[in-house]
Amino acid sequence: MLATGRALAESRRMISLRAFVLCVAGLLAAGAESTGSAASLAERLGHKATDKLLIVNGDDVGMCHSANVATIAALEKGLMTSATIMVPCPWFLEIADYAKRNPARDFGIHLTHTSEWKHYRWGPVAPRDQVPRLLDVDGYLWSSVPQVYAAANPEQALIEARAQVKKALAAGVDVTHLDSHMGTLQLLPAFMDAYLQLAVEFNVPVRMASQETLERFNQPKLREKFAGKGIVFPDHFIYDELKDAKANVNAFWKRIVKNLKPGVTELYIHAALATDELKAISGSWKTRSEEAETFTNDAEMKQLIKDEGIHLIGYRPLRDLQRKAKP
Repeated sequence: MLATGRALAESRRMISLRAFVLCVAGLLAAGAESTGSAASLAERLGHKATDKLLIVNGDDVGMCHSANVATIAALEKGLMTSATIMVPCPWFLEIADYAKRNPARDFGIHLTHTSEWKHYRWGPVAPRDQVPRLLDVDGYLWSSVPQVYAAANPEQALIEARAQVKKALAAGVDVTHLDSHMGTLQLLPAFMDAYLQLAVEFNVPVRMASQETLERFNQPKLREKFAGKGIVFPDHFIYDELKDAKANVNAFWKRIVKNLKPGVTELYIHAALATDELKAISGSWKTRSEEAETFTNDAEMKQLIKDEGIHLIGYRPLRDLQRKAKP
């Protein structure tokens, strides 16, 4: 009887120990899942973590007619998946009309605080008396980002950027995302706060530098700050590599595409036709026209995208994901 009691007690002790071990193992597994196994952006978008997703964004849309024509061609028969509009520019109305008539196309706003060309300038969208520090002596937006930082302040930059987004929305543009022309809102912390405020206010994703780039700019926590507000952005952004682009535009972009990392990457181009208009405006007309050709008509580039198993997406899926989590 005594032996039987001892056996029963030992059996109960082993069962309790086993239950304790299983409980601890479960807690450890749950902890690992919550801290180290969060779904990647690709997975949240319905893909595998190892998939390569690519956003090809066209910057400077609305800047001139040559840019509009090339962008529309790249969106309709090429590899461009989204584009960002410069609202203060003279040809905004043309591209806004196209965006309104083609709501499935992916258009964001290229928030514009500079007017960089010598003979082709533009002013603000906001009333001038609300943004006087954004204006040069001739009444145009400043020519360079350092001039903006020296003369203006984040408050007036925010007023102007908000006016640009609202003008686009009023014109029928279904704004999918934001980025910043010449990086004005992305290079100084105070201006970045305005960028974040706009993303939250209009509930849209943003262009964001890769973590490696941000660390070089001494902003290692910036992505975390935006994510903490519910803002979605790509994993990777082609920026540091651009210094090598001019030598051979076509070869450069093929090399970039061939070496994409898993996750969501954004690259941007300035598509425009090599017209007399463009040549009169910009000394970079050749690069712009070559980028348009590479991402519109180059059969080798299109085949490379297929061969590498790359999924082309725009910013709209990112916006849908963001708004689903944060209506």
